[in-house]
Amino acid sequence: MNFKTVTLAAALCAAPGAIYAQFDFTVDGRSVQIHSFVSQGFGYSNDNNYLTMKTSQGSFAMTDGGINASTQLTDKFRVGAQVYDRNIGNLGKWHPQLDWAVADYRFKSWFGIRGGVVKTTFGLENDTQDMDFLHTFALLPQSIYPTDLRDALIRHRGGDIYGEIPLKRLGSLSYTGFAGMRVDSVNGGYIYLLQGVGINMTQYGGLQFGGDLRWNTPLKGLLVGGSHMDEDITGKGTYNMPGFGAGPYEEHSNKDQANQLYGQYAVGNLKVEGEYRRWWRDQQIFNGVFSVTTDTRGWYTSAAYRISKRLELGSYYSRLVAVWATNHDNPDNHLYDKVVTARVDLNSHWNVKVEGHFMDGYGAPTMYPVGFYTTDNPQGLKPQTRFLLIRTGWNF
Repeated sequence: MNFKTVTLAAALCAAPGAIYAQFDFTVDGRSVQIHSFVSQGFGYSNDNNYLTMKTSQGSFAMTDGGINASTQLTDKFRVGAQVYDRNIGNLGKWHPQLDWAVADYRFKSWFGIRGGVVKTTFGLENDTQDMDFLHTFALLPQSIYPTDLRDALIRHRGGDIYGEIPLKRLGSLSYTGFAGMRVDSVNGGYIYLLQGVGINMTQYGGLQFGGDLRWNTPLKGLLVGGSHMDEDITGKGTYNMPGFGAGPYEEHSNKDQANQLYGQYAVGNLKVEGEYRRWWRDQQIFNGVFSVTTDTRGWYTSAAYRISKRLELGSYYSRLVAVWATNHDNPDNHLYDKVVTARVDLNSHWNVKVEGHFMDGYGAPTMYPVGFYTTDNPQGLKPQTRFLLIRTGWNF
């Protein structure tokens, strides 16, 4: 990576600061708010290509953004929608998605309902993971929020009940119950992984239901909670594989379940977080010929401190074991990531993040996406990866 490449990276990452696109207007006496965001990244790694980008050569193929509109129809009834698009290497491919489209009616503080295409409340960051401007880090911990598996948890087509119950001196309880259909993009990480072995999935998704319960404790800034989800997932497509021939392909889950525990403490300029997730899956693959069970577990701890109005520093340690029953020491079964980040807020709408990742292992690239794919690394994967990410974000 030469000086010209670094200079070009800095110049392109600065471009969003010159853009402005936020406005409100009135329809029939009601204010409609329009907001938008975009981010651009540049990644460079020492050996392994990461997140389907050619990061070993330096890559700008990391762009995402969204635009949303919302209005308050009454004191209790609000509607809104957002369109989101991304291109990260071979993920997304500039196919815009209806990220959410919600009608939300809150009867009381302790009970409300919302329906449509709804962001899924699961853990601390799931429903805001695409809003880069809200986070210290350029990449959220990949053990819990894998960028290439964004579609797996980000939204459902269905409905929620939610509310906050005061507990007087004991703080309050916030709850969400949800049910609906998960519909994955055909440009996501799991489908991309299957393409590498000759399986072309044309649809993937199914029933998804669960809940989240979090306790806002009496200690100011301390939040603890847990989430649970069950799914019934089916994928359909075609296969063309040496030794197997060609034909229709189907896989479905017998049991697909996720549990997550989390905590957050924010005091002054300091914020500390931690989350743990276990994802259990029992599925029939290759038209029911094979049965596969996967027990994937991950956790992270993070800390961020705002030094000044413009500068925030952060770090996290993330661990993921793709198949818990297999040797955890194998580099093709784990991903351990040490991360340091500096976020600079150039103004209230524009930030730049510089982040270093020191990764040990590369997960299970033939069965569970964690950013590393054999398709993008035909020379073979090395057990250690050093990855630099410069990412700028703009929002209004």
